[in-house]
Amino acid sequence: MFKANTLHDREQRTGWLFVAPALILLLIVFAYPIGRAFWLSLLTKNLGTNLKPVFTGVGNYSRMMGDGRFWQSLGNTAFFTAIAVTVELILGMGVALVLNQSFRGRGLARTIAILPWALPTALIGLSWTWIFNDQYGVFNDILMRLHLIEVPANWLGEPTLALLATIAADIWKTTSFVAILLLAGLQSIPQDLYEAHAMDGASPWQSFRQITLPLLMPQILIAVLFRFAQSFGVFDLIKVMTEGGPAGATEMVSLYIYATVMRYLDFGYGAALVVVTFLVLIVGVAIAALLLAKFRTRISGD
Repeated sequence: MFKANTLHDREQRTGWLFVAPALILLLIVFAYPIGRAFWLSLLTKNLGTNLKPVFTGVGNYSRMMGDGRFWQSLGNTAFFTAIAVTVELILGMGVALVLNQSFRGRGLARTIAILPWALPTALIGLSWTWIFNDQYGVFNDILMRLHLIEVPANWLGEPTLALLATIAADIWKTTSFVAILLLAGLQSIPQDLYEAHAMDGASPWQSFRQITLPLLMPQILIAVLFRFAQSFGVFDLIKVMTEGGPAGATEMVSLYIYATVMRYLDFGYGAALVVVTFLVLIVGVAIAALLLAKFRTRISGD
């Protein structure tokens, strides 16, 4: 018994020894910047008005409570993230199911499917800006040819339309990423399960609900968490397409932080915005993970 415990302790020490370099790297890369940002958020450091930082405690956070521009950008970010991630998950699931079937040219189809994700986001943003242009954009031309609209719509000039247009561009780019993640999970599900289920008289929908979804939940969770974090921090797509306009309708938190730090040189308040955004993101990821875990438990029980 004593030897077994000694061997176990030695294995634990060896394991921590191998993990230590990675932990140290994580502390340097993540912990220090987060701690530095938190300390800076407690200071009033605005290079445009005062070069010397002044400790103000929670002054920046109190200022944030009455900052309407911050709350608007946070609401825009939450709406953008919720719609984009939900639609990407649904479309990505459909694309993954199609690409998982056996058909001629499947390898080529899988290669083409990943191209939108591989292209630079700034280039995609510029392309969609042209597509949604109210004067010569192809999207208005298609709608008018189909007699769905009579006059060109100003997609990037109207607040609601501009937000929907940026969401559409993000969905087009990142659905393929979700599809590839889910396809990897589908490839790991044994076909014998479907064959046995079909022999028991189950329909394709029942097989999807009782086999595919429960076994695919780890990949779904990874896809949702990845996309949630990426959508919440979206920057380059919005910067290229609308720069946060019109009237702040598409200004995300990331753009507001960028403007606060780089345009107004308000580093203290910008750091406070970073800290609060980071905490909101952590809470959002935790809620999403709990909801998916609850959903997995429910479908497994059914």
